[in-house]
Amino acid sequence: MSSILTNTSSMVALQTLRTINMNLSKTQDEISTGKSVASARDNAAVWAISKVMEADVKGFKGISDSLSLGEATVAVARQAAETITDLMTEIKGKIVAAQEDNVDRAKIQADIDKLVDQINTVVGSAQFNGLNLVDGSQTTVDVLASLDRQSDGTVVTSSISITAQDLSTGAYAANDVFGATTGGTISAAADTFVLSLDAAGGSDDITIQDGTTAWAAGDKITLRLGDRTASYTVSDADVTSGANTIPDLIAVGLKNAIDALGISGLTVDYNSANPGQLVFTNDGTNDLSVTGQFKNAGSGGLAVLSSIDVSTAAGAQTALGNIEALIQTGIDAAAEFGSAQSRIDIQNTFVGKLSDALRTGIGSLVDADMEEASARLQALQVQQQLGIQSLSIANQAPQNILALFR
Repeated sequence: MSSILTNTSSMVALQTLRTINMNLSKTQDEISTGKSVASARDNAAVWAISKVMEADVKGFKGISDSLSLGEATVAVARQAAETITDLMTEIKGKIVAAQEDNVDRAKIQADIDKLVDQINTVVGSAQFNGLNLVDGSQTTVDVLASLDRQSDGTVVTSSISITAQDLSTGAYAANDVFGATTGGTISAAADTFVLSLDAAGGSDDITIQDGTTAWAAGDKITLRLGDRTASYTVSDADVTSGANTIPDLIAVGLKNAIDALGISGLTVDYNSANPGQLVFTNDGTNDLSVTGQFKNAGSGGLAVLSSIDVSTAAGAQTALGNIEALIQTGIDAAAEFGSAQSRIDIQNTFVGKLSDALRTGIGSLVDADMEEASARLQALQVQQQLGIQSLSIANQAPQNILALFR
């Protein structure tokens, strides 16, 4: 049956053409934006995931900037520690020269004082953007290192903790903490000592004693035995236990620390009959040098530098023992900063690769396949032309009804 009121063929052709035009419009949008999912209307789930990942990429860009800043800060501190170590090595050379009797120790002392001043200059200038990791003003510094997204969608940050190193030389106060040795040497201020233990039975002793001022939490005694180091730091509990017991606690703590080093042939005995006394015996095959150093709470890590005095033979010998421990302090600081800088660099490289991986993942979700889009565009353009022709033919059908009335 033919009808001039309802043209079914025309309606079918029109609906087909509308579908073709809609697909053509979507394909053209993909080609113009480069995305198959450009908005939530295209695919809500995929769009939501891509936006979360894009936010993470932005966050990692900020983390990369933080890591770069942290790496630069640590690099400055590492360079300062290395320079300070080199300067202390020069000081050691001066101290060794002062061991000779036929030298002008006053001039050598003047050279040492100039080098110490240079160390102070290096410490003061070793800052990046106002942050100094070697002057004792900082304890630890956290560098933002990562964003960690949990399975429930919450985001937490993680940091790389950098341990600052105190390489300052100020605020030193003598406290007279080492008693006389049998055959070793102690400094005039009794804050340092030097023992030379011959191999196969060489022995000597040192006594920890109450100083001229009260003990304070943070007071530290460091012993260097050959190339190994042991130390004990006075705690709040030690202070509250009573002044008379603090030397005992320090002596016992140092003995335990030395025993833990496992130095072959070395025996350290705590003499209970003489509180605070440690007896060193070297039954090894090599001679061993033992030096001790006191550092009061609040003083710089290299505070003993300010007390080095080679104007006398005894002072020169004591200074030789002190400088070894100070050089090791500088080396340890440089090594700590070097490790931290390496870790930051590794994390920064990882964050860069992670950001690239996230961008690749986002692209696979929302980017359009341009080859496919190009082929689909040409096919839809042909379908559009055919649809227009089909609609035109369908619209001509009512004209055929006129022939029935002629």
